[in-house]
Amino acid sequence: MVQHAVRTGLGIDIGGSGIKGAPVNLDTGEFLVERVKIATPQPATPEAVAEVVAEIAAHFPHHVDADCPLGVTFPAVIQHGVARSAANVDPSWVGTNVEHLLAKATGRRVYVVNDADAAAVAEHRYGAAAGTEGVVLLTTLGTGIGTALLLDGRLVPNTEFGHLEIDGHDAETRAASSAKEREDLSYQQWAEERLQRYYSVVEDLLWPDLIVVGGGVSRKADKFLPHLHLRAPIVAAQLRNTAGIVGAAVLAAEQLG
Repeated sequence: MVQHAVRTGLGIDIGGSGIKGAPVNLDTGEFLVERVKIATPQPATPEAVAEVVAEIAAHFPHHVDADCPLGVTFPAVIQHGVARSAANVDPSWVGTNVEHLLAKATGRRVYVVNDADAAAVAEHRYGAAAGTEGVVLLTTLGTGIGTALLLDGRLVPNTEFGHLEIDGHDAETRAASSAKEREDLSYQQWAEERLQRYYSVVEDLLWPDLIVVGGGVSRKADKFLPHLHLRAPIVAAQLRNTAGIVGAAVLAAEQLG
């Protein structure tokens, strides 16, 4: 029996509290070894974060070839490698070419992508949206609402549908899971009074074939998804907190080869 070599990618997920990375089996979407996590430096300046990324990237010499490209998620709008916003990281990131910075720090070719966008790609390749054609919308319900849009598996980057104005409000201020906690809403109230309105508007704009719900609250999806009545199927994300690393690794392999 012929043994096929495992296609391997390397992904790192930069978050406001932690930076984590792992080598990824690109055939299955699984980590090859346990991920490494290091606390995000404070302040999270470009130089300080690049140092941590380089440390994590160098941690897997026996699993990742020297020429393997590195995929990195970043909590911001990323246009052609440049950060155009900065959420939970230092404001000095705005205008920084993150790809150039991290390529210099790690000695690797680097592809940088918004964190929600990376999660959507991971869910399409290996998770809740696997094999889905047409329009897939991923939303992450957390402090705010992150969104990502795929068409036939191809990413439409940097969508910000969490900031739609609905009924005079920035949508995420009413429908994010932080609003549920802040206002002490039950799962049913949150679903029927907030999420139904939000997803109905988004559905009328985009006509998605599938909606995937991520974020920590997706673990409790059975408590709120059954209360939603939409045209499109709406399902919980499957990859949980591995999605950023996996999606980044996949995109780096696909874009940089």
